[in-house]
Amino acid sequence: MEWIQEFTAAKEDRKKMLVRKSDWHGHKARVGDSIPLMPIGQAADMGLDKKGIPLIDPRLFDSYEFARNPHPYFKIMRDHYPVYHDQLHNVYYITRYEDCRRCANDDLGFNTIPKGRASTVLGNAQLELSGIEHRRRRGLYDRYLVGQALKKRQHAIESLAREMISDWNKSDASGIESKNGIRKVELGSAFCNEFPVRVVSGVLGLPKEAQNQFLYWYQSMMAGFGGSATAKLGLQARQDLEDYVASIVESRRENPTFLYDEKGDEAGEDIISMLCRTRIDNDFLSTEEITSTIALLVGGGGDTTRGAIMNMWYLVLLHPEQLAALKENSDLWTAAFQETLRFAVPAGASQPKHTTFDIEVSGTIIPAGSLVLIMNHSANRDERFFSSAEKFNIFREDLHMGKMLRNGVDKNGQKSHLGFGIGSHFCPGAHISQQEAIVCSKILLDHFKTPELDSERTLKDIDGITPAPIGELAISELWLKYPI
Repeated sequence: MEWIQEFTAAKEDRKKMLVRKSDWHGHKARVGDSIPLMPIGQAADMGLDKKGIPLIDPRLFDSYEFARNPHPYFKIMRDHYPVYHDQLHNVYYITRYEDCRRCANDDLGFNTIPKGRASTVLGNAQLELSGIEHRRRRGLYDRYLVGQALKKRQHAIESLAREMISDWNKSDASGIESKNGIRKVELGSAFCNEFPVRVVSGVLGLPKEAQNQFLYWYQSMMAGFGGSATAKLGLQARQDLEDYVASIVESRRENPTFLYDEKGDEAGEDIISMLCRTRIDNDFLSTEEITSTIALLVGGGGDTTRGAIMNMWYLVLLHPEQLAALKENSDLWTAAFQETLRFAVPAGASQPKHTTFDIEVSGTIIPAGSLVLIMNHSANRDERFFSSAEKFNIFREDLHMGKMLRNGVDKNGQKSHLGFGIGSHFCPGAHISQQEAIVCSKILLDHFKTPELDSERTLKDIDGITPAPIGELAISELWLKYPI
């Protein structure tokens, strides 16, 4: 909720007016008071109105219960408050699939949000751009992240995955424990935290000796969203990254470098070399345009892919019958990835917008200039379109499992997940993220043979027995074990 706080902080007077009127669960607030946090457990019973409809306490969105598992509350909102006005944060939540799809595709009625911390740490973040500038920036890298461009890079991704797995045999390998013929692996620290970033550095054509420094810059940039102290670290990391990339850009303008396939043949130029010879309106891109684009690719691609791989493996390990099917048919990893993005969005679970004029959604008038959250992770579990939406099922027939769709529906009317967003702000790295996740998962399963969750180290739900649900964010740690 941090970026919401940034937005509302700029409108402190309006926030105080809301606080003055507040009386949530008997709390009489005065001007300048802070709203007390919802006590743990209280979200389980927020009461009913006179018609027996469950109430929503706006403090819910800052509560432990919501962060742990927001989906029971999203169901209440979809059923009773499809457009919920949270007066505490002064934001409108849009929760049903068709409403989310329509609003995200409506660039006239719903514009991008005011610039926040993302634009400082990552530059002009893609979510905060619109119109001509958005299309210009997006056009810089779209062509290099789809289709044949991805196929040419598959060998490099496969080689990296195998190389990282082979490193598990080293005595100082992080997140690895081997004893009595059993190896235990924490998939995050042993693989997922670094793999996507190293893929990006590879397709950029960065020297191998620079990869550790590159990883540090990425981690610092991600930490830059955590608060004022880490924001400084993120800003410095972005500046250092851009300075480094700028020096490479000048070299690549004269001497482009190439990637190679498994036969040693050229598979095309790296992305930096491609950007160096890209023209828009007959002008070559400036060094600043290239470096800021690279910073965005680094910051936007790593964490989403890491979370997708972690979530996917957690879910298939929780469903042994589906894991068994993946062993028999590796082509099912595509369905597993799509279902993971429906069931548990790894990052960017909501698309922030503001309305450009008064607009009606599901019978609610949202005033012009309102802050709106398009809740993709709620839409993905809308029972109106997905049967047994609360169940993870890679065999489901009501989810589009083919090529990812920018508008959310195929020609036959079948719906896709909204895990990578939708509309003009559909994640530009969605296809390479899917490629990375599927390629590495096939190789990981081939290595593991018979993996299981390490039940002793698996995070438990509040009952102390059941594995914890995936909450607002991707899981951060995943221990599994397998015989060696």
